[in-house]
Amino acid sequence: MTTATVPDSSVDRLLLNVSHVKLTVTPKYFDQLCIDNPDLRLELTKDGELIVMAPAGGESSEKNFDLAMEVGIWNRQSDLGRAFDSSCGYDFTTFGGGKLSPDVSWIEKSRLESVEIVGFIPVVPDFVIELRSGTDNLKPLQEKMQEYQRLGVKLGLLINPKNKQVEVYRPGQDTVVLDAPSAIDCGEVMPSFVLSMSRIW
Repeated sequence: MTTATVPDSSVDRLLLNVSHVKLTVTPKYFDQLCIDNPDLRLELTKDGELIVMAPAGGESSEKNFDLAMEVGIWNRQSDLGRAFDSSCGYDFTTFGGGKLSPDVSWIEKSRLESVEIVGFIPVVPDFVIELRSGTDNLKPLQEKMQEYQRLGVKLGLLINPKNKQVEVYRPGQDTVVLDAPSAIDCGEVMPSFVLSMSRIW
């Protein structure tokens, strides 16, 4: 795989036209790439590698919407925190991480007091969901979940509709794999919240 580095120099506009190339980008220029390429879904790993994600297909988009809606409805009723969809970016650089965008995330309300969330959120979420689409390789998603785990996400779910499995990630614990669960109790982090899988399988 070819490796290229975006130069750390003054540019008016960064355009992305990359095919089978590994790019390393500074956090500063990652932000500029996001601004200049608003139609692309981009992430930055802790090692500075730029990840370009294809838009989700209809099936995955629908499932992701259902998951976000489940979290959103519970959050609106409980008023315990703030919930975010896949377009939300997080800045983990102060924690030795990158800039990532979970498919669904939630943060307990008090942790966002006095935190500016207009741009990338500089807080590690309490809860994240990643949904594997039909074209996603499993290993990079598992590595992403391990990074969330390392950063201190209290509960992370990697949902794999293809195999009807859910991998559960908690800090300092081994990954737990659930086979075709009908629901997942998330009450340890989100009181009384049970995530239904009925529209996922």
